[in-house]
Amino acid sequence: MTETGDLAVSVGMDAATKAPPPPDGFAEMNRKGEYWRMTGPYFERARENGVEQAFLAAGKHANALGLVHGGMLSAFLDGLLFQAVKRTIGERSAITLHLSVDFLAAAKIGEWVIGESTVTRESPDIVFVEGRVHSAGRDVARASGLFKPTRPAGS
Repeated sequence: MTETGDLAVSVGMDAATKAPPPPDGFAEMNRKGEYWRMTGPYFERARENGVEQAFLAAGKHANALGLVHGGMLSAFLDGLLFQAVKRTIGERSAITLHLSVDFLAAAKIGEWVIGESTVTRESPDIVFVEGRVHSAGRDVARASGLFKPTRPAGS
């Protein structure tokens, strides 16, 4: 968000536009990296199994048709799946080996886009994870991924 906490301005809406509040239980995340700062803010909510995150779809996320760009949804899913992996592997990090995304419907500007992900299987070398994105009651995309945990520095 902006320094004044104005969500509408931080997602590229006019200052006079009142952004809808995050869905119940969601709080702003502190994501690392310039890409996430440029495309955010992002929000998360506690979930017993896996991860749940959201963002408010804005003009900066749109394609030429005025819908949320597939690349934005793919990047969101990659980060969403990674967060579920991170909860499973602890302090180590991981890299994406494979990401498969199926687009099911469009997400529209001004809607909250919500994603959830869950680790489905873990081996010493690969973590399997699945996720889905929905918006305004529509399933927007689903994804599956393979992530390779990295070794801690010095090991």
